[in-house]
Amino acid sequence: MPRNLSNRGKKKNRYVLTALGGLFAGFAIMLVADYYYEKSSTNEACMACHVHPEAEDNWKKSSHYINESGVMTECASCHLPPKGTFKHFTAKARIGMKDLWSYMTKDTSELDFASKRDVEYAPKIVFNESCKKCHINLFPKGLSDDGVAAHLYYEENEEKLDLQCVSCHLDVGHFIPGYKHEKMNADPIDTSGVVYEAATEVKEFKNFTETIPLTRSSINMVAIPGGTFQMGSNKGDSFSNEDEYPKHSVTISPFFMAEVEITWNQYWAFYVETMSEGRTKPETIYANNSRPDVDVVSGPTPPFGSPDQGWGMGNRPAITMTHYAAETYCQWLSLKTGKKYRLPTEAEWEYAARGGTDTPYFFEGKPSKYSNEGFWNKIFGVDTVNINRYTIYANNSKNRTQEPTKVAPNPFGLKNMLGNVMEYCQDWYAEDAYQNVKDGAVDPKGPASGTDYVVRGGSYADDAKDLRCAARAHSNYEAWLKTDPQNPKSIWWLSDMKGIGFRIVCEVPDGINAK
Repeated sequence: MPRNLSNRGKKKNRYVLTALGGLFAGFAIMLVADYYYEKSSTNEACMACHVHPEAEDNWKKSSHYINESGVMTECASCHLPPKGTFKHFTAKARIGMKDLWSYMTKDTSELDFASKRDVEYAPKIVFNESCKKCHINLFPKGLSDDGVAAHLYYEENEEKLDLQCVSCHLDVGHFIPGYKHEKMNADPIDTSGVVYEAATEVKEFKNFTETIPLTRSSINMVAIPGGTFQMGSNKGDSFSNEDEYPKHSVTISPFFMAEVEITWNQYWAFYVETMSEGRTKPETIYANNSRPDVDVVSGPTPPFGSPDQGWGMGNRPAITMTHYAAETYCQWLSLKTGKKYRLPTEAEWEYAARGGTDTPYFFEGKPSKYSNEGFWNKIFGVDTVNINRYTIYANNSKNRTQEPTKVAPNPFGLKNMLGNVMEYCQDWYAEDAYQNVKDGAVDPKGPASGTDYVVRGGSYADDAKDLRCAARAHSNYEAWLKTDPQNPKSIWWLSDMKGIGFRIVCEVPDGINAK
């Protein structure tokens, strides 16, 4: 054989062997990469960075760990899109880098896992398509009528309303004590303490404690002196909005206002006497073993799930009720006590919140100092020492309401006028409402009609800029009832708004000198 042919054969063999070797090496690298890729999606790998003992413990108590089928759902099954999709790879890379950075730069002992278990945060870290990949049949055998109605509503409105499975099934991955996605079947009323026989008699214009007859509930009322103040904002004021202009003079007559937002203890007293389904209560709850005759007021139906979100009831502000429910509470309280209770007008609310001051807050400090917005504050953080004394808001709330004892009062003696929960006013909302108010108006009220109501004060989830005394907001029932599957939707309870409550006003009884 000629030498050149022999050399060609040897070169060809080398090329083949090189190609086979490269193919084998590539295949080996692929297997190793796939092994470590899969390994990085195991529970152990996730928990290497997510060092939350509470998260692991609550997962093991959830229906994704303990269920009739015996199937265990792992971290990546919920917290990543389904495998085999481009979104899975990009999400894993993005979330992995973010988690690794957080693990390296943050003190894990300061992480508050409980504050992340809410319907606002969960959809950001749980992928709906992953839920649907496992739960193909939304109408399994044994599903309740309420469940069928809810899942039909989901199918019809998933894309239109951007509904998420986790919006209703918040506890399936991590157990939440007290969380139930069903109608409440028991009345959480406090049966300890004295049952009041009569309402408080008011003889002079000073603070008093209203005792609600035939209940164990009482309300501290603060005497708010009349006066004149500047309502709204000037153009150019820090963080001010168009609906706060123009700033105008308003005179307010004296009135009484509740020291704090209506609490769960106070709201349940109304609920158990007026609830629409009329269930009989234990004899120990009421004086003389009989239910009071308050049939003239039809009260709430049972709420769907736990309206307190598992945060606790007692003296925390009652939340998730509609404006209609708040007004009906005032009607009930008026009939019970013989006084005129109602929601405050927007002007009364701002006057009371300011407490005689004319600054953005009733305490010292500017919004630019306290807000998380702005380049400087985002880089170096904000000074929270003073604002934390008076408000429950995004920087100190741990994403939930708090009891009134957590804050100091404003100059009028009112607590939580800013933050904790937004508060309903009786006025209809209009963006141009202030343009239609005469300067120097006395006890002005809002527009004669509208579609949304004024809400004031900001909530536990809001930035400091939204807690300004002049800041205005309004109800948004389309969004606040998005996941309510009932038809018609509830007139009593909100399915998608936790940061709303109300504070009551009592008009000065006739014959009382309030000057």
